[in-house]
Amino acid sequence: MEKIFVDLGKESYTIAIEPHSWSGFGKKIRALSRGDKAAVITDRTVDGLYGADLEQQLRAEGFQVRRLVMEPGEDHKNLDTFGKMVRACADFGMTRSDLVITLGGGVPGDLGGFAAASFLRGVDFIQVPTTLLAQIDSSVGGKVAVDLPEGKNLVGAFYQPKGVLMDPVLLRSLDRRYLHDGLAEVIKCAAFGDPDLFAALEDFSGDEDVLAHAAEISAACCRIKVKVVEEDERDVGARMVLNFGHTIGHAVERYYHYEKYTHGEGVAIGMVRLTRNTEKMGLTEPGTADRIRRLLQKYDIPTEDPISDEDVLAGITMDKKKRGNQITLVIVPAIGKRMLKKVDFADLRPYEIGRAHV
Repeated sequence: MEKIFVDLGKESYTIAIEPHSWSGFGKKIRALSRGDKAAVITDRTVDGLYGADLEQQLRAEGFQVRRLVMEPGEDHKNLDTFGKMVRACADFGMTRSDLVITLGGGVPGDLGGFAAASFLRGVDFIQVPTTLLAQIDSSVGGKVAVDLPEGKNLVGAFYQPKGVLMDPVLLRSLDRRYLHDGLAEVIKCAAFGDPDLFAALEDFSGDEDVLAHAAEISAACCRIKVKVVEEDERDVGARMVLNFGHTIGHAVERYYHYEKYTHGEGVAIGMVRLTRNTEKMGLTEPGTADRIRRLLQKYDIPTEDPISDEDVLAGITMDKKKRGNQITLVIVPAIGKRMLKKVDFADLRPYEIGRAHV
């Protein structure tokens, strides 16, 4: 088992990564909480796979349990669903000593974490991520939020869980597209922070290699993220490196109303589009964008979209990373390296335009 400690003072917690550990999650959750009630916030797909089993485990540990099930998909990570979840917590009679468990991918993790942060001004929560994207990214670091029509994750909080429990074996139940969705974020982490992981992904023969090495992949990405979260919990400096590809990616996701692309697919398009342009500007080693593109395409992850420059720029105007008239771009000068560059919004166009032609 791999245990990664997140050192945030009073908000510290441990990420536990252990294959074949699912059957013991009830006991692990009881060790983290003395609450009487546990509200499991999940989506319909994940609930059908794991909800009843987790409820049985929790009841065996003395919890009263209620499963709060939302519809799957980013388009349901909104204020309406959030309202339903916090009202369900109230109907359950939860108190501040009780517990929220988020079970699933990034959508129930983000929304459920925000519900935990908001209900009664904060109740404990534990992340149980079941997708690769959630295991290596969204379950770690305490960012919880919902989307608005104007943009992604515009309403939320920084709220740390009491713990994160991962069983990489659960990834074998993922649809292939959603395994690759998470791989896009793995490639993102490797591109700016772990050249050895990037090279390993290039050498893998395909999905089976990824699944066979899922524990090591998750641990490598979590270590990268934990290091920057410990340095910059509130995302005002060093933590921004985690946003490589996200500035354009969020704009692409929003343009298509979160229906055409998954989050990872949007980030993949953003990484390639930005890096092609930073190469042209002499900020990135030539060939870097093609290396990223080839690795993404190896796993059938989209790397191009015909969205216009104007629509990309319109989406960026609502990016939560914007500070006044500036936005910080994450640039990869070469695989394994990163650079943060503040750009005036009026000067952003050279970094964003120039759709790639393969």
